[in-house]
Amino acid sequence: MQFSRNFMIICSALLLCSSLTYGQTATPPAPAAMTPTPTPAPAPAPEYVNLTYLLSVAGPFHTFLNYLESTKVIDTFQNQANNTEQGITIFVPKDDSFKGLKKPSLSKLSDDQLKSLILFHALPKYYALADFNDLSTKGPITTLAGGQYTLNFTDDSGTVHLDSGWSKTKVASAVHSTDPVAIYQVNKVLLPEAIFGTDIPPTPAPSPAPDISPAADSPSADSKEGGSPSKALPSDSASHRVMKLSIWSHLVLAVLGGLVLLF
Repeated sequence: MQFSRNFMIICSALLLCSSLTYGQTATPPAPAAMTPTPTPAPAPAPEYVNLTYLLSVAGPFHTFLNYLESTKVIDTFQNQANNTEQGITIFVPKDDSFKGLKKPSLSKLSDDQLKSLILFHALPKYYALADFNDLSTKGPITTLAGGQYTLNFTDDSGTVHLDSGWSKTKVASAVHSTDPVAIYQVNKVLLPEAIFGTDIPPTPAPSPAPDISPAADSPSADSKEGGSPSKALPSDSASHRVMKLSIWSHLVLAVLGGLVLLF
């Protein structure tokens, strides 16, 4: 009786062990841990371009910068430079260009006209110097002032010339030229025909070089030397007559002396 009980316990233990072993064998292995793919870092944002700072330190552009700030056009330029894909190209006159501008005068313009004139100095796209060769074949290029405010460009062996109708000038130097902002110095204020009309005064002809010639009244040394004999002619003829008179007088005296001796 005791043997049967032990036999049953042993059989039950064997069945339990076999079931556990089968369960472990049938259980599929756990999947291998997946390594996450790293997400690429976002491209760095382009550096903010401060046009006010550039124009303040780059050259004598204080007058143009004052107009930018007084007309609030600086905000338009900053937005175009930093918040658009096209970028901006600005043509900046030196302070001397405004001082030499006497006619027409900017003081007589309305606020809207003055704002349009300042916008007229920029293109709504970044252009390197090499790009102006293509612009010269495309005719009038619209500026940030829009509409009829256009500029004509010509490229003469690498020198960029601008023509606004009233103003003809050229790019003197590159102040800043890194995409998306290009700033170029020009020698004149750009005056649009849309404001000042098409009755453009003719360009004054250059003054002729002074004709330096010797004065007519100042005789040369040769003329002085050549003139002296002619002036001496009267004195020579007088002395010649005196000499003839002296000879004749001696002859008369000799004849008279001979007659006295005879008689």
